Amino acid sequence: MMQMVPYVLDNGKTVLGVEVKLPKTTLLAWMTDKGYIMCGALDVELLNRDLAERGILAGRAVGVRTLEQLMEAPLESVTTHAEQIGIHAGMSGKDALLILS
Repeated sequence: MMQMVPYVLDNGKTVLGVEVKLPKTTLLAWMTDKGYIMCGALDVELLNRDLAERGILAGRAVGVRTLEQLMEAPLESVTTHAEQIGIHAGMSGKDALLILS
């Protein structure tokens, strides 16, 4: 099962949450037109190493099980390009999305 959920941030911009229920796990992501944050399934190292030329703006939070938790959780890691625009590990998902929106 998959669901998409819009959410209006404090700055009035809307982000889109995606939840994909898979056997024994759930993939979670919040996205803007510039980048995204995702659950622990996101491989930040791969994005930095093998896809660096794409300039992907992304962050990863671990241990989250719902879109709400992903919004509130501190980011465990972020891409190099996300760091360059002020997104950093330890920042909440919501704060990262405000920068990405």
